[in-house]
Amino acid sequence: MLVYFIRRLSGLVVVLLAMSFAVFCLQSIIPADPARAIAGPLTPLSSVNALRQQLGLDDPIIVQYGRFLSRLAEGDLGTSTRTRQPVAADIREYLPASLELSLAALCIGLVLAAVIAVMPRILGGSGGLRFLLIAAGSVPTFMSALLLVYFLWFRLGWLPGSGRMSKDDIGGPTGFNMIDALIGGRGDLSLDAARHLLLPALALALPIAVAVGRSLDSALREVMQQPYIGTARGKGLREAVVVLRHGLRNAASPALAMVGLQIRLLFGNLLIVELVFGWPGLGLYMVQSLSSADLPAVLGVTVVLGTFYILVNIVVEILQTLADPRIEL
Repeated sequence: MLVYFIRRLSGLVVVLLAMSFAVFCLQSIIPADPARAIAGPLTPLSSVNALRQQLGLDDPIIVQYGRFLSRLAEGDLGTSTRTRQPVAADIREYLPASLELSLAALCIGLVLAAVIAVMPRILGGSGGLRFLLIAAGSVPTFMSALLLVYFLWFRLGWLPGSGRMSKDDIGGPTGFNMIDALIGGRGDLSLDAARHLLLPALALALPIAVAVGRSLDSALREVMQQPYIGTARGKGLREAVVVLRHGLRNAASPALAMVGLQIRLLFGNLLIVELVFGWPGLGLYMVQSLSSADLPAVLGVTVVLGTFYILVNIVVEILQTLADPRIEL
């Protein structure tokens, strides 16, 4: 296990270096001048040139990258040219919203995956709901997000179509509005936060539900034909017990691998969904930074999301070994 962690953490460093260097090199490709962005459009050219020299933007790209790594080792991700704040502070402000949305989407996606794969075996029927979920999850995420907004907010008015709350974020120890509202004894605000969370989380959850549900369904179909399943049934166990106790655990490994893959894809869909729903998370911050050529912010978000991406891989691989001891780390 220790060797595995050392190997994976070494890989984490290599991947982060490669990703950050690729994004850093965009500075020499994108026709954007960070010095001009910081100084403003009305600042004289001489002042902009002086600022560029002060920031070291005239140095070779490898020298600038070396300075970035030196600052990164101290936890400094640079200063955003758009918000004029440290990128690390911006990320701390936006990250809780993205985490709250991602966790909600993952939970909803796994519940719906169980509806697709497990519920028909226990309860029978539910074929119509299964077909509806698979059809909805097969639609591209940006389209399902727009359809949810159109029907459930614009046409029916059942749920809010944008933002995290009807009022400003309430603040709190976790940064998750639903939980912070409960901690503060405000059930009404927690419900309001949940209503705002539901549509974007559902848009992100549908692809997860379909991919994981299908993977689990396929694995369960094979497992449920094994002799030990017949033995369990022969003992008179209820079908729900056979599926949940004997079938699900042995079918979990491929589904867990699919969960890991879907979490990686979720990071990409996060940008689209947060933009559609005006969700103030890292995805929206990233899109706004890209549109204003705010490269320090883009670089900072890339490093953070890349770190999450690799850590998720590690957790999924460990869970796979727990579900199936035949898999070695």
